[in-house]
Amino acid sequence: MTDLSSPSPKRFSLGRIDKAWLALAVIILAVAIFGFDHLQPMLISAFSALGRTAPYIAFAVFAIAYLKATGAENLLGKAFEGREVYMILMAALLGGLSPFCSCQVIPFIAALLAVGAPLSAVMAFWLASPLMDPAMFSITAGGIGFDFAIAKTASAVGIGLLGGAGTMLLKNSAVFANPLREKPATGGCCSAKSPFSEKPHWRFWETAERRVVFRDNLVENGVFLLKWLLLAYTLEYLMVAFVPAEAIATVLGGDGLRPVVLGALVGAPAYLNGYAAVPLVAGLLEQGMAPGAAMSFVLAGGVSSIPAAIAVWALVKPRVFAAYLGYAFLGALIAGMTWQAIS
Repeated sequence: MTDLSSPSPKRFSLGRIDKAWLALAVIILAVAIFGFDHLQPMLISAFSALGRTAPYIAFAVFAIAYLKATGAENLLGKAFEGREVYMILMAALLGGLSPFCSCQVIPFIAALLAVGAPLSAVMAFWLASPLMDPAMFSITAGGIGFDFAIAKTASAVGIGLLGGAGTMLLKNSAVFANPLREKPATGGCCSAKSPFSEKPHWRFWETAERRVVFRDNLVENGVFLLKWLLLAYTLEYLMVAFVPAEAIATVLGGDGLRPVVLGALVGAPAYLNGYAAVPLVAGLLEQGMAPGAAMSFVLAGGVSSIPAAIAVWALVKPRVFAAYLGYAFLGALIAGMTWQAIS
C-alpha cells in the first residue's frame, strides 16, 4: 500500500553548512562589528584580487572538467608498468599532473596496489600528487608568479623521486615490510571503480553522460575555487592590515636554514588547501617572508594537509605513514633551501 504520509522535515544541522562559507560569513560579521572601517576596503580588496585571478580560475576549472569528462586520468595507469626505476620516475612526473582530488586518490592507489604496483612507485605518486596539478599550477602562477609555479612543480617531482627511491632502497627493511592495513579503506566521496577500466574519449561532447560529467565538474570545481580563494583573499587583507610586517620578517624572514625549517613546521598545521594557500603565501612574501620559507611552507603543508594525509593513512600502516611524512619534510627542506639560494 502506498504511504501517503508527508515526509518528516529535515532538521537543521551545522554539519551541513560549508565550512569555508561559514568562516567567510563569520569574518565579515566580526569585521562589521569590531572594525567597521575595514569592512569596505576588505571586500573591495578580496573581490578585486578574485577578479585579477579570474582568467586562471577559468582555465583551471575548464582543465579539470575536460580531464574528468574525457577520462584522461585513466592514462596514469600506464605509468605503473615496466621496471621499478621507470615506474618511480613516471609516477613522480605524472603525480604532479593528475587531476585527482584527495578522496579520489584512495581508490586509485588501492587499485594500483591490488594489481601489484610496487610501494616505491605508489609512494612517488602519493607525494607528488597533492602538491601540483594543472589547476594548481595556473592559480600559483597567477597568485605568486610563474617562476614560483615552475619551481614548485619541479619540487613536487623531486619529492616524489626522493620518496620513491628511498622506499625502493629500504623495501626490505622493517619499515616497509607488510605495509598495507588488513582492510584498507577505499570509500569516501568518490567511487572505488578501477581507474583503468576505459580509454580516454577526447570528444566528450559526443556522449550525453560525459557532457553531464563535464558540467558537474565545471560547477563543482568553480564553486570550490570561488569559496576558498575568496576566503583566502579576505584573510590576506586582514593579515596585511593587522599583522605587523616586522613580525613576519623577524620570524620567517632572513637567510639560512632557520626560516626554511620554520616554514615547513608552520605549513603543516596552518595549511588550508593548495588553492587557499596561494594568496596567503603571496601576502606573507610581501610582508617579508623568505622565499625559501614560502616554498617549504607550501610543500610540507600540501603533503601533510588532512585530505592528502588521510589518503595515505587509510591504506598503509602507521610506520609507512610516518615515512611518508618524513620524506615530505626532508624534501620540503631541500626544495626550500634550493629556492632560497637561487631567488
